[in-house]
Amino acid sequence: ALGLFTGIGLSEAKARETLRNGALSALLRRAVLQARSALGPALDKATGTLLYNAAARLRDPKHLGFLVGYIARREILTDLQLNAALEYLRSHPLEPLDAADFEQACGVEAVISKHRPELLAERYHFNMGLLMGEARNRLRWADGKTIKNEVDLQVLHLLGPKTEADLEKKPKAAKARLAPAEKQKVTVVENGDVGTETQSLLEQLRGEALKFHKPGENYKTEGYVVTPNTMALLKQHLAITGGQVRTRFPPEPNGILHIGHAKAINFNFGYAKANGGVCFLRYDDTNPEKEEEKYFTAIREMVEWLGYQPYAVTHASDYFDQLYTWALELIRRHVGWGQAYVCHQKVEEIKGHNPPPSPWRDRPVEESLLLFEDMRKGKFAEGEATLRMKLVMEDGKMDPVAYRVKFTPHHRTGDKWCIYPTYDYTHCLCDSIEHITHSLCTKEFQARRSSYFWLCNALDVYCPVQWEYGRLNLLYTVVSKRKIIRLVETGAVRDWDDPRLFTLTALRRRGFPPEAINNFCARVGVTVAQATMEPHLLEACAREVLNEQAPRAMAVLEPLKVTITNFPAPKALEVLVPNFPADESRGFHKVPLHPTLYIEETDFREEADKGYKRLAPGQPVGLRHAGYVIAVQNVIKDISGRVIELEVTCTKSDVAEKPKAFIHWVSEPLACEVRLYERLFLHKNPEDPSEVPGGFLSDLNPDSLRVVHNALVDSSVLSAQPFDKFQFERLGYFSVDPDSKEGKMVFNRTVTLKEDPGKA
Repeated sequence: ALGLFTGIGLSEAKARETLRNGALSALLRRAVLQARSALGPALDKATGTLLYNAAARLRDPKHLGFLVGYIARREILTDLQLNAALEYLRSHPLEPLDAADFEQACGVEAVISKHRPELLAERYHFNMGLLMGEARNRLRWADGKTIKNEVDLQVLHLLGPKTEADLEKKPKAAKARLAPAEKQKVTVVENGDVGTETQSLLEQLRGEALKFHKPGENYKTEGYVVTPNTMALLKQHLAITGGQVRTRFPPEPNGILHIGHAKAINFNFGYAKANGGVCFLRYDDTNPEKEEEKYFTAIREMVEWLGYQPYAVTHASDYFDQLYTWALELIRRHVGWGQAYVCHQKVEEIKGHNPPPSPWRDRPVEESLLLFEDMRKGKFAEGEATLRMKLVMEDGKMDPVAYRVKFTPHHRTGDKWCIYPTYDYTHCLCDSIEHITHSLCTKEFQARRSSYFWLCNALDVYCPVQWEYGRLNLLYTVVSKRKIIRLVETGAVRDWDDPRLFTLTALRRRGFPPEAINNFCARVGVTVAQATMEPHLLEACAREVLNEQAPRAMAVLEPLKVTITNFPAPKALEVLVPNFPADESRGFHKVPLHPTLYIEETDFREEADKGYKRLAPGQPVGLRHAGYVIAVQNVIKDISGRVIELEVTCTKSDVAEKPKAFIHWVSEPLACEVRLYERLFLHKNPEDPSEVPGGFLSDLNPDSLRVVHNALVDSSVLSAQPFDKFQFERLGYFSVDPDSKEGKMVFNRTVTLKEDPGKA
């Protein structure tokens, strides 16, 4: 055998090392003998290297003869082609193999063949970058330089050497003008580079954009474990789903959803929607002591507020009976010691990175079955016994817990159970029961992928594919339930929906439209890396949407009384104000103009500085939408010298000299309260001890809320309901707060009209 291996070019040391690996040496011997029968006893070193790599890297030995046949017939000549062949075999475990399909997929030839007519027509003027791009896409694992050499070789083989005509420069085509509908909006991104507008989330998620597997082709995913029964289970799965994409959004009902969950909702529901599939809303209600009904209600409300409808609303607890039956089966599985066991180590003992192995790991199956039944009957106190699974996870965690004892009634099952399954046990099995095709979760669950596959395969049930993506975090905030509770308890915020928080209920109350949150998630993109974003980027998305959605109104935060002494009519005038000045086809509303009106205190100065364009003695201003220009005649002050009223005269705009500025105003207004919000925390990372040594509660911004109790707003908003949104001209975007009552409306400022340069 040593001579057989050195005869194909292996060094003696490499040949001896190979012989020590029984499985590899047996495969390599088969490969060499098969190749010799076709090529004769003398094999060149290049062929020998291909045979060795094939034997060493082939996952399924039954395909060895098929692969060696191609090497022996000189149809696989390079390591690049061998890589493609091995990838094809890995993703096509079913017999018989389709030789034509295999050959099409296993080389640069497939790309050349696709573009053959254009290559023959354009010859070397063809865009070779296109060939390279497609070849790289097909052969993702291959070295770029190797691919380029292979592409050049194949093109040369097809076209022959370059002619004089090939060396001439290709004439430039005249640039075609794009029709307006075809134009892409150009934006300047953060670093100053110019880029085209963000793709919509559905465009990012549609079809093969993410390189996810197609339903039923789970086995093509890297790391997916194929068992003898996998293909039969996938066939059953396809019969049940009809090949439909199925995802799920699985929140724990123990807190209110926050901005990070918005990405998860958009990703799960959006991927299903973009690909004609469905998404389940499944509550992971396996921790009864932390669950409250208000969380269930709020979670569903927020999903629907973001514009998504669950295909079905399910609960992990719907499957408690089946999960228990499977736990018994797991204990019994594999004759001898089973795949799960009852353990008595304390929680403290099995925490950390290197906990001691359980002394009960090899207890007999019957003993574990009896003890698990005792757990179910409440014969063990909390912490005295757990059911653990026999596996080691990627992060080194050994034998994760499947069941623990909790004497807490469940909101749905009552006192039926005193044992409850864990996330590690429940999640993949619920996915399997619901025939989820793509189990999308955040990156921190990557360490649980092996246990996900292991458990489904240990029970021989349909195994979905887990895909991970990066979390979305926001600066200047905290989102953990525990910390928000501390903020509420200390009075820093009112409740979970305080508009200074970034929970979804808080964002809704502040006036953020759901479309703005979805657009923000689209801009963040479907990234694998964790994304930590500035709040001003979310605010920019809100401005874009509100500019199109929020009708205009006029409000005055710090009123200054103005009396028109030469009012041109015996009674109030009616002023027509466009709801959207940029598009008057969207309608108008009426506001009255009386001799008495109110303007912002800051829109008047007794002395006009250089550059000041608003109202001052000798400097008139226009009243927005009214068609009049006012000029100061008399300034009235109180005993402290504070200006409390202006007497002015008015002139119609069409005869008056054009003023330097137009200001907003209200007349016969409604009294209202306005709440102006700033960031809740002073530092970007309030939870980071290096940035905030005193802890997040020491980092509160004392100016995060300013309440204007006696603001005035025009009467056009009188019938507005909670969450209705307006642009108060020159002030910002505002939303009606649920605290509003008859006679006193309350408005929350969502965002200012322009971004504060200090926030960017």
